[in-house]
Amino acid sequence: MVAKNGSNRGKQPSLAQLRAFAAVSEHLHFRDAAAAIGMSQPALSGAVSALEEALGVQLLERTTRKVLLSSAGERLAVRTKAVLDAVGELLEEAEAVRAPFTGVLRLGVIPTVAPYLLPSVLRLVHERYPELDLQVHEEQTSSLLEGLSAGRLDLLLLAVPLGVPGVTELPLFDEDFVLVTHDDHWLGGREGIPRDALRELPLLLLDEGHCLRDQALDICREAGRAEGAPVTTTAAGLSTLVQLVAGGLGVTLLPHTAVQVETGRNPALATGYFADPAPARRVALAMRTGAARQGEFEQFAGALREALGDLPVRVLHDGGLAASALPVASAGAAPAG
Repeated sequence: MVAKNGSNRGKQPSLAQLRAFAAVSEHLHFRDAAAAIGMSQPALSGAVSALEEALGVQLLERTTRKVLLSSAGERLAVRTKAVLDAVGELLEEAEAVRAPFTGVLRLGVIPTVAPYLLPSVLRLVHERYPELDLQVHEEQTSSLLEGLSAGRLDLLLLAVPLGVPGVTELPLFDEDFVLVTHDDHWLGGREGIPRDALRELPLLLLDEGHCLRDQALDICREAGRAEGAPVTTTAAGLSTLVQLVAGGLGVTLLPHTAVQVETGRNPALATGYFADPAPARRVALAMRTGAARQGEFEQFAGALREALGDLPVRVLHDGGLAASALPVASAGAAPAG
């Protein structure tokens, strides 16, 4: 008989003990239960007795002819099965985590990158990583960084440098900025435009909070544009910006990846290209430093670089670790996007 004074309570039952009891409660026969889980009959009997000792309750009624569950055994058999099922699910989940490019990947993307790079990202995931559950969140940089820090997001696709402690950048490519004008503008269609042409142009920008706005302002400052020059019209997205340009309200700067999508079907727009070295931005993946999936994310970055060959960008095949001679916009800008 098992003592019920609670003197042994506090001992933790082992998984082996729980499996032994679950087998006995299912088969109600020690020999059959032992065979079902690959234990010897004495070992199984000892495991069940040890479990009763640890729990401080009698689980079985043993007779010479049969085994019955006590009332406590009937109740705890249900709990035991639930515990073992949960452990099984835990092991399955761990196996999935160990397998790269499976499970959920929560990717955050800034609005000035999402429409132009997501087709390449989605095609890559579909073709190479079909078991990956990609979930995309389009937000400005400050919100993305907050989500990364809080664990709401796993990986970010955005313009860098960020200069944020605890965030590791995996550079993907550099791309030039292109001047977008009305088709009758004197700079429309020109190549080799000097940067100082930006000093007096009526520049249209995105709203506050977009990193592309900060990058454009940095370019203008480098070109000698007066600090604090008024910007009378802004827009929430690049599509609106180019429509304003088409309406004759000014000019704007677009990253090269956005040009075809935003201007290709509007005959009222023209593009101009800057003299080398053209103003540019760098785009990268960003992750938490020391992330558990760091190796997986580094492989993903390498695969994405390969997938970007058709875009008008300079892919950083070495991961951008070496210093680039290309002047990247917003090198000193605070993160926003």
